[in-house]
Amino acid sequence: MNTPSKIVQNSGPSLKAAVTEAARLDTTSAALCLEALGNPTRLALYRLLVRAGHEGAVVGTVQEHLGIPGSTLTHHLTRLVHTGLASQERQGRHLICRAVYPRMNALLAYLSDNCCGGLEGESCAVDSQQPGKAPGTADG
Repeated sequence: MNTPSKIVQNSGPSLKAAVTEAARLDTTSAALCLEALGNPTRLALYRLLVRAGHEGAVVGTVQEHLGIPGSTLTHHLTRLVHTGLASQERQGRHLICRAVYPRMNALLAYLSDNCCGGLEGESCAVDSQQPGKAPGTADG
């Protein structure tokens, strides 16, 4: 399993970074990421970090938005950092939390690898304008 650095400088999402990270995301790593996101509080936390963007959010602001005790927030942030989905960086007196976009993109790439490929290896592209609907289906 790959252990990403706790402090990641996010320079913005890029396909190249996602592809590079996806090449290293194995089934076990993907499962650990999905397990971490399977908790409702962690999922809400992660979605908040994603929404905060590349600048991230100060821990106190995150705690205020989620309305959870500091010890609970620390526990959930630790799980996200451990899986590489989030990072923390101290800036003076502030602890900034960020989503790690290359890792998120790698997880999405892992999940959608061979999407709609069928069992015989055909391939198609998922319509990004219609989330959850595969082209060529009655719904897509």
